[in-house]
Amino acid sequence: MEHNALFPGNSIGIIGDGPNGIGIAQAAKKLGLKVIVYATNEGSPTLNEADVKMVGTYNDKTKLQDFAERCDVVTYESENISSDLIRYLSRFTNIPQGFDTLEIVQDRLLERAMLEDLNVNIAPYATIVSLDDIYQAVGSIGYPCVLKPIQKVFGNNKKQIIKKQTDIAKCAEFIDQGTYILESWIPHEKELSVSITRNVDGVVNFFPIVETVYRDGKLEKSIVPAGLAKEVIDEVRSIVSNIVTNLSYVGLLEVSFYLNKSGSLYVKSVVPTIHQAGYVFEKAANVSVFEQHIRTIIDMPVGRVKLLQPIGMVMIDEPRIEAVMTQWVLKDNWTYTFFRYPESMNPKVEGYILVQGDSAEAIKQQIASTGIWDKE
Repeated sequence: MEHNALFPGNSIGIIGDGPNGIGIAQAAKKLGLKVIVYATNEGSPTLNEADVKMVGTYNDKTKLQDFAERCDVVTYESENISSDLIRYLSRFTNIPQGFDTLEIVQDRLLERAMLEDLNVNIAPYATIVSLDDIYQAVGSIGYPCVLKPIQKVFGNNKKQIIKKQTDIAKCAEFIDQGTYILESWIPHEKELSVSITRNVDGVVNFFPIVETVYRDGKLEKSIVPAGLAKEVIDEVRSIVSNIVTNLSYVGLLEVSFYLNKSGSLYVKSVVPTIHQAGYVFEKAANVSVFEQHIRTIIDMPVGRVKLLQPIGMVMIDEPRIEAVMTQWVLKDNWTYTFFRYPESMNPKVEGYILVQGDSAEAIKQQIASTGIWDKE
């Protein structure tokens, strides 16, 4: 890819309705860029940050072409944007992230094949197309295991945790709707997330490793620093470098891991855009994931990320709003960000809170003491 630096006054296009778009747009405006947003819902909060607002479907090729031709560069803000859509837009504008990596990671079989080719540890899995396949595969996969559609765009709606043989029957309701993978559940002490940027010359710049906590497949908390031994940090960086150097990608990318008791690392997933776990760096580091992504895709110099202080991040969803408001009038070291999605868009997450503390452990205890995020 050729160098093609942008400057204040140039146009950056953002496609998507997700919360990452809000932060990307705000960072772009601070750098003096003209922001053009293409969203599918006129209530999308990202449109409120745009200089030029475009609303349309992802099937309207005429409007999509018009959007692309208005932009000097385009970025997608979610890994759920179709790779075919990005391929189409790339005919009319520069998309540094490309569509190759997106195409690979949106298909769990392609993603795992790529990781296996790189000799990266991943959870044992089997390809499933029928209920009989599950019964046969469980013998080698073992319990517990998770059935997932190969297409990630389906989210958690078609996932099934299988803890015993009688759970397999629950899959009969949807197993005939496509191809799945049956994946072994990896017992782990921690889940980890590492965000990196890769520039046009292939230079990789790391953010500090973040510890993450998920519930029901959704990110609930992220905390930095992750409190890891040096050898674990070195191995994470080595694995991520191995993955990234084999991808055709420019911009910010996230790789997540399971870390088990013996210190072994298993790659969980690759996300070719900003991941919510990286929101902690808004307060924790000298640069945010949003600014670092923008600087990379417009071919600006990207400096080394420095950790300034421990920070925890907790996601806010609608059931927790009332409890969060109790903390609103108590905590002077909590910083709130609300996405301001309209109810018509059925938001899964309302926003997030950044929690300051003297150490990662002190932050964990502070969050736990509220009882908001640690109830079973």
